[in-house]
Amino acid sequence: MATETKLPVTKSSTATAVAGEPWRPFQALRSEIDQIFDDFGNGFWNRPFRSLARLERDFSKSIAAPAVDVAESDKAYEITAELPGLDEKNIDIKVANGGLTIKGEKREETEEKKKDYYVSERSYGTFERYFTLPEGVNADKIEATFKNGVLKVVLPKTEEAQKPAKTINVKAA
Repeated sequence: MATETKLPVTKSSTATAVAGEPWRPFQALRSEIDQIFDDFGNGFWNRPFRSLARLERDFSKSIAAPAVDVAESDKAYEITAELPGLDEKNIDIKVANGGLTIKGEKREETEEKKKDYYVSERSYGTFERYFTLPEGVNADKIEATFKNGVLKVVLPKTEEAQKPAKTINVKAA
């Protein structure tokens, strides 16, 4: 399940994070501190970094979905997301069933060989964000651009949605 973000028109009652898990930023920290105290008498000093490595992994998973800015103008909604290190070929945007889904995957591999040592690191991460389309969006004309690590998705409004609000005079009865 993706992180569900609603545009200003509607509100969401569910907030989920990566891989359908609820986002609980302090739960992993609390669990790790409890584990450290449990391990303290059972050989903590033999493996002090085990818990810290797991904490880092859990924390990085919880922040995998990028933050986005949503803005509304007279003619369109704009969704802007900073996605450093990604290429446009690693981003997938779909419109279906009244919603817009943005998915991405980042793969990074580094390798360093020296006379005394060899270091090889790999990191992989995926994210998914879901937005419910507000009424009045022309889904057939949605456009996306990606430049210098910034994704911009423009959701144009229909002609009807662009009309100014009609003012109705109130008369005394």
